[in-house]
Amino acid sequence: WPVKVVPVCINTVQFPLPSAARCYKLGAAIGRAVAAYPSDARVLILGTGGLSHQLDGERAGFINKDFDLQFMESLTSDPTWATQYSIHQLVEKTGTQGVELLMWLAARAALGPKARKLHANYHIPISNTAAGLMLLEPVA
Repeated sequence: WPVKVVPVCINTVQFPLPSAARCYKLGAAIGRAVAAYPSDARVLILGTGGLSHQLDGERAGFINKDFDLQFMESLTSDPTWATQYSIHQLVEKTGTQGVELLMWLAARAALGPKARKLHANYHIPISNTAAGLMLLEPVA
């Protein structure tokens, strides 16, 4: 591969779940480590996971499109926006499995304070989950 890949994988299943603020700090630390590495290698920070969705229980099928789109927009306009929410609040806004957005948040933090959106897509297929994709690059 012409790039090195750093996957960001955070527990979003077993309690206690890390806070959004803690995940953001983890991502920032990853970014500092990559920047400090003595190499001119190109590095891809990869965050994965869902946006709002709940697969079971009383709110099965829950999707919060407005929150998802606001979260995605915040990754370039105000990357710490989601850190204002507790895990409980994030579950309320995104569904039980929606806290997977913590991985998006950490990956974004690795890019530094400013990032430019190169591509974004959001789609709600006929299922219990929405799908999102973003490609960002740091702005020096």
